[in-house]
Amino acid sequence: MSNKPWYILPVIVVSQFCCTSLWFATNGVIGPLAAHFSLGSGALGNLTAFVQFGFISGTLLFALFTLADRFAPSRVFLVCALLGAGLNAATLWGGNTLGSLLAWRFLTGFFLAGIYPVGMKIASDYYRHGLGKSLGFLVGALVVGTALPHLLRGSVGAESWKGVVLATSGLAVLGGVLMWLLVPNGPFRHPSSRPDFSAFFQVFRKPDFRAAAFGYFGHMWELYAFWAFVPVLLARFAALHPQADLPVAPWSFAIIAIGGPACVAGGYLSLKFGPKKTASRALLLSGLCCLISPLVFKAGNTPLLLGFLLFWGMAVIADSPLFSTLVAGNAPAQARGTALTIVNCVGFAITIASIQLLSALLDRIDPAYLFAVLALGPLLGLLALARDRKNSLHLD
Repeated sequence: MSNKPWYILPVIVVSQFCCTSLWFATNGVIGPLAAHFSLGSGALGNLTAFVQFGFISGTLLFALFTLADRFAPSRVFLVCALLGAGLNAATLWGGNTLGSLLAWRFLTGFFLAGIYPVGMKIASDYYRHGLGKSLGFLVGALVVGTALPHLLRGSVGAESWKGVVLATSGLAVLGGVLMWLLVPNGPFRHPSSRPDFSAFFQVFRKPDFRAAAFGYFGHMWELYAFWAFVPVLLARFAALHPQADLPVAPWSFAIIAIGGPACVAGGYLSLKFGPKKTASRALLLSGLCCLISPLVFKAGNTPLLLGFLLFWGMAVIADSPLFSTLVAGNAPAQARGTALTIVNCVGFAITIASIQLLSALLDRIDPAYLFAVLALGPLLGLLALARDRKNSLHLD
C-alpha cells in the first residue's frame, strides 16, 4: 500500500466535474442558441454528434501516440482543459454560422479526449485496489458536469444563454489548473518512453479485455442518445399534455445528474458483488427501461414518467465506471491509459450512430417509441459479457 494525500480523489473528481461541463454546453442552451444563429431543426443532433466525432478523433490520436502514457497526465489534462475552454467560448462569436459552430464543437470534443479518459488514467495510477469505487466517483462527476448546463439554463433563463457558455468555459479552466497544481504522477504509473503503435491492437487480443470493452460498447449505444434526447422527449410530452406544466430544463438536469450518485453507489456495490456482476445488472435494468418506455410515455401520467426517467437516469450510467474498471484491470499496466482511450474512442463512435438514428426518427415515428431502439445496445453488451463466463473477467 502506498500513502497518498487524502485530497487526491476529491481534486480529480472536482476537476473532472468542472471540465466535462463543456460536453453539453450548447445542448443546455440549444433553443436560444439556435434562434440567435438561425439554425435548423436538426441543430441538436448535429452539434451533439460533432462533439462526439471530435472526441473520437482526439481519442484515436491520443491512443495511437500513447500520449497519456508517455507524458505527465496532469499536464495533458491541463493543456486540453485550457484549449477546450477557449474553443467552447468561441461559440459566442457573433459571426458564427452552422459550419463554424460545428467546427468549434468538434474541436471542443477533440480536447475532451485529454480530459475524460486521462482523468480515469490518473485515478488508475493512484488507486489499484477499489478502483471501481474510485471510478464511480469520477464518472459521477462526469455525469453531473454533463448535466450542469441544463441547470444553469434553467436558473438564468433563455436571455442569458451566453453566460451559461462562459460559465462552463471558466469551470474548465479551474478544473485544469486544479489537476495540474495538486495531482502529480501517481505511484502506479508506468510511463512509456516512445509511441507504441501496436498497443492500439494488442490490447484486444485478450478475451477478458474484449468482453469488458464490448459490454461498454453496448452501454454507450444507449447512454449519450438517452442524455441528448431526454429534453426532447420531455418537451414532446409537455406539448401533448400542456396541463402538466412540465419545466424541461430543470427536469433534464435532474434526470441526467441523478446518474452521478448512481455511479458512486455502483462503485460501492462492486466491492461486494464484483464489477462484472454489478455492471451486468445495471445494463439489464437500463435495457428493460428501453423496452417499456413506450408504455410509460403513452400512459400520459406525469409523475409516472418523471419517476421512470429518474430511475432510468440511474441505471443507464451506473455500469460505466465498472466497465472502465474492468478495461483498466485487464489491460497491460504500461498501456492502461492507451487502452482506456481506445475503448472510449470506439464507444463514442457508437454514440454518433445512435444519436443520428434518433435524430432521423424523431419526426418520423411516434415519440413514445423513440427510445425503444436503444435496447439493441444493452442486449449486445449482455451477450458479450455472457460469452466470457468461461474465462471470467479479472476483478470480478
